[in-house]
Amino acid sequence: MAEAEKLRIDKYLWAIRIFKTRSLATEACKAGRVKLNGQNVKPSYVVKVGETFTVQKGIERKVIFVTGLLERRVDAKTAVQFYEDQTPVEETYGFKSAFHAPILKRDRGTGRPTKKDRREIDDLKTDWWDTENEE
Repeated sequence: MAEAEKLRIDKYLWAIRIFKTRSLATEACKAGRVKLNGQNVKPSYVVKVGETFTVQKGIERKVIFVTGLLERRVDAKTAVQFYEDQTPVEETYGFKSAFHAPILKRDRGTGRPTKKDRREIDDLKTDWWDTENEE
């Protein structure tokens, strides 16, 4: 792969597959969801090898260390060689556990929950939350 000497941050984030489209990467930069040393980065910012960026995507937060510049979008296995994911383990597991939360569902037509039902639901939620966060 040909490495570029100058590369915009929006194009880099698209090339390493952090964002699905370049326009989404540009919008994230404009909205302040891409930061370098706590400062917002414009989409035209020139990326340098050795910099660390914080990228916020929804509830997911990633810390990316630039190890190489990649101008064109490539497959995921190749893209991993051009950055290092330094996201703390606690945040990675916290994001994944959100998908394993119990889904509470009431039968259709049962009406609003009574006060007793609400207390049982709250107890169930707090019991699950306490067991997940003990680790």
